[in-house]
Amino acid sequence: MLTYIVPFIVLILIVVFIHEYGHYYFAKKYGVGVTDFSIGFGKEIFGWNDKSGTRWKICWIPLGGYVKFFGDRNVYSQADHEEIIKKYSKEEQDKLFTLKPLYQRALIVFGGPLANFILALVIFFSIYTFIGKDFTPAVINEVQKDSPAMVGGLKEGDVILEIDNNEVKSIMDVSKYIMMSTDDVIDFKVKRSYDEVILNIKPDLVEGEDNLGNKINKRMVGIKLGAYNDQINHVKLGPAQSILHAFNEVYYVSVSSLKYIGGMIVGKADTSQLGGPIRIAKISGQVADIGLLAFISMMAYISISLGLVNLFPIPMLDGGHLMFYAFEKVLGRPLSQKTQEGFFRIGMFLLISLMFFTTFNDLKDLGLFR
Repeated sequence: MLTYIVPFIVLILIVVFIHEYGHYYFAKKYGVGVTDFSIGFGKEIFGWNDKSGTRWKICWIPLGGYVKFFGDRNVYSQADHEEIIKKYSKEEQDKLFTLKPLYQRALIVFGGPLANFILALVIFFSIYTFIGKDFTPAVINEVQKDSPAMVGGLKEGDVILEIDNNEVKSIMDVSKYIMMSTDDVIDFKVKRSYDEVILNIKPDLVEGEDNLGNKINKRMVGIKLGAYNDQINHVKLGPAQSILHAFNEVYYVSVSSLKYIGGMIVGKADTSQLGGPIRIAKISGQVADIGLLAFISMMAYISISLGLVNLFPIPMLDGGHLMFYAFEKVLGRPLSQKTQEGFFRIGMFLLISLMFFTTFNDLKDLGLFR
């Protein structure tokens, strides 16, 4: 159990701290007072006050965190301006989040997800620079009999160049692009002798295991891959190439995740793959057993997911606040507190529903439900 819990807590502490620090950085940049910087919820385990009066603390429930601004009386960071003028001095009003210009409030809110994307970029950049990146061409060594690959026309010796218009730069890209595809048919572009051929392959959905032994529904086309001329090409990249490939990876993961979520909404993608804290804890423990590099790589992907999810226009999330600011920009005034409260109730319902759904999937993955 500890092999799961400890890596999970380390992972969450780092990713959540980076997210909340993004909010904190822009708040301090624009002179907003910050009273609390919390990692976790519930009762405080320990903490300390810095020179500016911010309480830095770690709490018992490590499933998120928050930054509380000076003068906030609710989660909407909204207040009656006349009441503020009466309650706070001019010096104190300068520290209030709710009185800051719209663009500053938006940047403070956006700072959390932005910090998550930056963390992922830094991790990928470091891996590509100091460890290297694989560029081994993907060659088909075997096409299984009567498989979707054979039916679709793939042949032994084909070099896979693209999958669904995504350039295949290494063997590892093939399984990634197949797994993330939500289309009924996957487009393969291959090099055959001196020609380039485009083939449409309809994958089978079969129950299998991932590299960690977890049961998943996999999209299979029925091919086995090998290195081109048995040559493994693993290269340490220079700074310019590393940052370019890091941006490409963050962009691909973000777009693919959005496409997959869209596929789940319309019923084209498998919703059983949507997991919550229990599954993340399980996988983080398994990945930590593989090694530090695998664990840090997972941290990058979790950080992207956290940043992306927080940008969804759902009240209670950063994206919900940004949605309210968009309304404020269009209307020329903030939405009323009553209206915002209504939206937040809807957001709370959606998040609780999602929590129950992912927890059910997690428990089903552990074998508690059939």
